[in-house]
Amino acid sequence: MDESSSLSAQEILHLREANARLQVQNEQLLAEQAAMRTEKGELLIEKELLLQELKELKRVVFGQKRERFVPAASANQLSLPLEDGPTEPVPTLKQTIIYERAVKQAAKVAIRGGFPSHLPRVDVVIEPQEDISGMRKIGEEITEELDLKPASLFVRRYIRPRYVSKEETFHIAALPTRPIEKGIPGPGLLATIIYDKFVSHLPFYRQVQRYEQLGMKIPASSLEGWFEACCSVLEPLYESLKAQLLSSNYVQVDETPIPVLDKQKKGETHRGYHWVYHAVESKLVLFDYREGRGREGPKELLKNYRGYLQTDGYGVYDMFESRQDIVLVGCMAHARRYFERALDNDKGRAEKVLLWMQELYAIEREAREQNLGAEDRYVLRQTRARPLMEELENWLLTERLEVLPKSAIGKAVFYLIPRFYKMAMYLEDGRLEVDNNLVENAIRPVALGRKNYMFAGSHAGAKRAAIVYSLLGSCKLHGINPYDYLIDILQRLPLQPVNRLKELLPPFWKPANISPIPQPS
Repeated sequence: MDESSSLSAQEILHLREANARLQVQNEQLLAEQAAMRTEKGELLIEKELLLQELKELKRVVFGQKRERFVPAASANQLSLPLEDGPTEPVPTLKQTIIYERAVKQAAKVAIRGGFPSHLPRVDVVIEPQEDISGMRKIGEEITEELDLKPASLFVRRYIRPRYVSKEETFHIAALPTRPIEKGIPGPGLLATIIYDKFVSHLPFYRQVQRYEQLGMKIPASSLEGWFEACCSVLEPLYESLKAQLLSSNYVQVDETPIPVLDKQKKGETHRGYHWVYHAVESKLVLFDYREGRGREGPKELLKNYRGYLQTDGYGVYDMFESRQDIVLVGCMAHARRYFERALDNDKGRAEKVLLWMQELYAIEREAREQNLGAEDRYVLRQTRARPLMEELENWLLTERLEVLPKSAIGKAVFYLIPRFYKMAMYLEDGRLEVDNNLVENAIRPVALGRKNYMFAGSHAGAKRAAIVYSLLGSCKLHGINPYDYLIDILQRLPLQPVNRLKELLPPFWKPANISPIPQPS
């Protein structure tokens, strides 16, 4: 008789109940184990993300600002032998590489070779101390030095004699038209005020200090008032620039923040935005100030625009996909930044994409160096760039299954995939650029200004700044001296017919053939 047969029915029931409890406990432990494994996986992912954020923070604080990429295979750097134990000597291989590269000729610096001929000369003749009477001059030695005459204020007086005829009729000459009607400042002073703030980035309070050193105490409120009056004169020209830019069929757009004082926000500034539009072919820049970064700004400004619109990956611009008269073009530079930041996370994959993009940019550089037109650039891209773009697209579609979406390399891959067709749009027209860098270059003066005058005094002040940035930014693209331009148009705008405002825009501007304003000797 075995042991089991000696157990009573009640004992068997207890054993079964204990076995059932053990099975339940086992299932609970297995569930807890699975949960812990899941939690471990999540913690590992979170750890990876935190490490990536730490690397990004170190990069911002300590790293270089430039985004230059040097492939590991070509980086000729020394490495430190940190491994334990003896290291075998690495044989040195020598390789001779010969290639040709176009080098831009540096601008000649006039120091030892003489100064530029357009600079005025002041001759100082120094005779010998000896008596030269009876001597014959056989030549002279000329020694040049470069000096500076500080800026100076002066008062221009318009003296208008009064005459009376035999018929007792009075006659007096009319005053010349001035930028600010019945205003104190002349065009030279107004141009200097604008130039100093928006080119030299001197806020008004620093200009006040400088004018005081020149012998005239001008309150900052006066400078602000004169600047506001100038912008009222310049506003019709700004509207003409806007119309001219929107009549083109290829525009790049980007946005940049600007702090603005707001009476409704005591103790803090409002975050406004300059939306910057760049017409590539006509070389015009338009700054459009908006109080926010929403879609209302570009939607309103571009409601009648037709053509290519090149943007970064900001989602606001996706609203234009539904319009048949606008073709969105992507920016390779923005996509490239994600992969450059992913080098610390997944060097192999990130380097692969960066090398592809490096080859694509090399093709664009070659087109610029050869000064190719739109048609020739289109042919070059079809022959050499399109196969590279197809390889990159296939690689992205394959690797998206292998990367973690929240990792740095995953963010780069999943950022580019839905935008790839926009980025590849530059292949379809030789006039299009591979990236949005031209409009980003136009934004730089705003970034420099933020570091100096820090904020705009009001929303109206930010709009006035947009007027000046637009005109001076367009001058820069056309190689026009902004100071000369401002002096000229401030004199001409009050009398310029509305239907001829286009003549004063930088692409069409020619200095007026008018009598120069009298200057002190």
